[in-house]
Amino acid sequence: MTCTRCDGLMVTDDLIDLQESYHPMRLSAHRCLSCGNVVDTLIQRHRMVQNSHLHPVPASAPEKPFLFDLIKLTA
Repeated sequence: MTCTRCDGLMVTDDLIDLQESYHPMRLSAHRCLSCGNVVDTLIQRHRMVQNSHLHPVPASAPEKPFLFDLIKLTA
């Protein structure tokens, strides 16, 4: 895999997030040996959406189960 910034060599690296969570969180990502660019699965997903000109689906309120509608009809 090559870096999108400098075409350098990307290697798999284990990253530890100490700031954003109560417990240290480990994740696997690709890091460029030349420029230090880091790419993980979330970054890749966002880039794919941007490159495809699609809009991410906004988070909406969870739908209530169909059972609640049936209970209202029988009450």
